[in-house]
Amino acid sequence: MHPRTRRALFSAAVFLATCALLGSFINRNVAAQSASDESTLRDDLHDFTNVYSIVEQNYAEKMTGDKVDKAVYDGAIPGMLHVLDPHSNFYDPKAFAQMREDQHGKYYGVGMSIQPQPDPTAKNGLKIVVLAPFEGTPSYRAGIRPGDVIVAIDGKSTAGMDSVAVASSLKGPKGSHVSVTMLREGSPKPLVFDLTRDEIPRPSVDLAFMIRPGIGYIHITGFMETTSREVGDALDKFGDIHGLVLDLRGNPGGLLNEAVNTADKFLQKGQIVVSQRGRAFPDQVYRVSHGEEGAHFPIVVLVNRNTASAAEIVSGALQDHDRALIVGETTFGKGLVQTVFQTSDNTGLALTTYHYYTPSGRLIQRNYDHVSLYDYYYVRDDVPKNNADREVRLTDSGRTVYGGGGITPDEKIADIKATPFQDNLLQHYIFFNFTRHYLANRSIARDFTVDDAVMQQFKDFLKAQQIDYTDADIKDNLEWIKTSIKAELFTSQFGQLEGLKVRAEWDPQIAKALTFLPEAQALADRSMKVDQKTTASVVQ
Repeated sequence: MHPRTRRALFSAAVFLATCALLGSFINRNVAAQSASDESTLRDDLHDFTNVYSIVEQNYAEKMTGDKVDKAVYDGAIPGMLHVLDPHSNFYDPKAFAQMREDQHGKYYGVGMSIQPQPDPTAKNGLKIVVLAPFEGTPSYRAGIRPGDVIVAIDGKSTAGMDSVAVASSLKGPKGSHVSVTMLREGSPKPLVFDLTRDEIPRPSVDLAFMIRPGIGYIHITGFMETTSREVGDALDKFGDIHGLVLDLRGNPGGLLNEAVNTADKFLQKGQIVVSQRGRAFPDQVYRVSHGEEGAHFPIVVLVNRNTASAAEIVSGALQDHDRALIVGETTFGKGLVQTVFQTSDNTGLALTTYHYYTPSGRLIQRNYDHVSLYDYYYVRDDVPKNNADREVRLTDSGRTVYGGGGITPDEKIADIKATPFQDNLLQHYIFFNFTRHYLANRSIARDFTVDDAVMQQFKDFLKAQQIDYTDADIKDNLEWIKTSIKAELFTSQFGQLEGLKVRAEWDPQIAKALTFLPEAQALADRSMKVDQKTTASVVQ
């Protein structure tokens, strides 16, 4: 038997044995495991190895190379887990290492985001392009720019490599050196950068600034080990503010304890943030341990259909305690908690062990019975069309909220759909490539605006790139085009944060969210009265 096959079978066996041990542990807490259950497990393990043996011996193509890993890591084990629920998952060694890196919020490397782009002259039809160096990192300090094309690492050509392989080559121990060769538009010869790898922070708060006088804006990309500290730092930097927009759009969640610690920044000491109930372990209730400090300013939380898990915990807690007005779209609806168990070969099993409930007792998990994984994640026909059949709960002040199917916003803000013309420009990386062209022989100042002269150059660039457009296309999308041009230019000239600010200051959904601050203020006043009344009752 091929060594890789033995390793794969061993991994599968260890995985199933781990499940068996977990099951035994669970059953000791629930009910004694019967001899017939153990016999069934042995039979299932035997059936699995028999099936795999037949596949290995008789499949049309030889089971070598990546096929073995795919059969086990991408097929057998995930297939078993996905029968249980959509969120239990198995991580092979690479995915497990990436997950841990994401949770830590840091890694060791040179600090740049990269992306494959089409290139008909390249070996695999793709070139690896720098999107942006992260501010303060070795790449940023060395002068690497967005648009630089990575052609070699330590003298080895990147031809045929994908972005994952390139990213892996750029990472390494802190203090180690890596030589990166770049092609840059306007440069007559390749540029070679000798970079010293360093710790690269990956902040979960990628943007925090005063979006209006006295009004703070915080965008959280996910919940990792540093998130609550980052939110606290942002609030401290704002100082005395009169309102806050907390943007959780597209936030997939992350660490539960960091969601609790983030909610702690806005709620009162002792209030419930979330509770979780499972079969194998005792129920747990998470409460605010410190509580909000300073002024009781109004909060608007902006969510969309891709706001999930830990982000829904924060949204649900602030809504149930009437601390924030939730605006946007109904959220994803993930109310399951996964515990990660490390198995063999640095692999991991993320197994659903709890359901979580908001302070009012809402389970926000969407129905996933008889729903394919694709439909569950992308089609979403199971999102409730009305509230008639949903569980009804009340917030602290008596407002009606609903369980099942995600967090329903207090005020709806429709999603902005891209037009076909916008999609076409983005698919061709037009703004990114126009920036390289525009800055090849000039620079811009911070008071730069996209005037008629810039727009004419942009139109000329579209023609040179053979992008068809009409005057109506330009007119109907003018503000979006101007914002996209300015954002890319600011990213290249001044860094990612400045580019993100440009987009946030224009974003129509953020602008709409700001209009709900008076309503959020009324809600904040209402919640304070409820808190004071509760405190008075306790004192009496």
